Amino acid sequence: MPSSVMPTSNSGDGRPSPTAVSTVGLRKSYGDRTVLDGIDLRIPAGSVFALLGPNGAGKTTVVKILSTLITADGGQAQVAGHDVAADPQSVRAAIGVTGQFSAVDGLITGEENMLLMADLHHLSKSEGRRVTAELLEQFDLTDAAGKPAQSYSGGMKRRLDIAMTLVGNPRIIFLDEPTTGLDPRSRHNMWQIIRELVADGVTVFLTTQYLEEADELADRIAVLNDGRIAAEGTAEELKRQIPGGHVRLRFTDPSAYRSAAAELGEVTRDDEALALQIPSDGSQRALRAVLDRLDSAAIEADELTVHTPDLDDVFFALTGGTGVPDQPKETVR
Repeated sequence: MPSSVMPTSNSGDGRPSPTAVSTVGLRKSYGDRTVLDGIDLRIPAGSVFALLGPNGAGKTTVVKILSTLITADGGQAQVAGHDVAADPQSVRAAIGVTGQFSAVDGLITGEENMLLMADLHHLSKSEGRRVTAELLEQFDLTDAAGKPAQSYSGGMKRRLDIAMTLVGNPRIIFLDEPTTGLDPRSRHNMWQIIRELVADGVTVFLTTQYLEEADELADRIAVLNDGRIAAEGTAEELKRQIPGGHVRLRFTDPSAYRSAAAELGEVTRDDEALALQIPSDGSQRALRAVLDRLDSAAIEADELTVHTPDLDDVFFALTGGTGVPDQPKETVR
C-alpha cells in the first residue's frame, strides 16, 4: 500500500471508513524490559480512542512512536495513511501532540505562544494572526491573550497548550493525559473541547488515568497491560465482560415479592427491603428475559434498576488492580 493512501476499516453500517491510526505487532523494549509486546490497533477517523493502563504500562511509549518521537523495535504503524518509520515527515504534518507536560512558555504571553507556533508552521504573518485570534477565541483565552502564560491557571494553560497544537490544523491529535492535575470544572471544560474537535472531524487518540474520562469521551477503549492489549471495545462492551452485573427489583407488595422470587429462581433476596437481585450482563436481551418472565406470571415490580460493572471494575479485573493512581472519582455514568 502506498504511504499516501489512507487505509480503511469497516464502519458500523458496513461501509468502509478511513482508518486514522493503525498498528500491527508494535514492539518496544528498553534494555531487557519489554514495554510493548505486539500491539495491534485500528482507529477510525473522526473518533475518540482511549488507551488505558497502569502507571508504566507503555501508554506514552505508544504515543511517542506514533508521533515519530521515538522508533519502534518491531512491527508496523501507519498514521493518516503514512508509514511512521518510512515517512515520518508526512506523519508530523498530519498530527498534533499535547504531552503530559505543558509546552507553553510561561515567560511570554498566550498570544506570543500562539504566534510562535504559527511561525514554526511557516504561516504568513497575516495568516498566523488570523489563526491565533480564532483559536484564542475558540478556547476562551482572548481576554488573557496579552498576559504572561505563567499567570494562567492550570486549566487555562492546558487550553492554550491544545490551541497551540491546533495551529497547524491537524486531523489527528494525540492527547497524553491532557487533564491530569486539573480541577473537575477544568476537566469538564476540556471534555467539551475534545467533543467539539471530534464533531469537526478530528481524530483524538487519548491516554488517560481518569477512567470516567474514557467512559465519558471514548468511542472505543483499549486496556494496555504487561505490554499487550488486554481488551478492546466500547465502554459498554468492556463492562459486560466483567462479572457482577445484575438487575435489582424492588416491591411494595410482599406477596408480589414472594411470587417473583419463586418465579425467577436464582436470585439474591433482601426480605427487609423486599428486593431481588438477579445476575445479568446488563444487555437488552437479558433484561427482556427477566421482564417476560414477570409478565407471563402477571407480576409487576415497583422499581427496576440495572447495575453493570464500571470501568474501574474493568480496569482492576484486566490489570490485577495495580498502578491505579489516587484520583478524585466523579459520578458521570
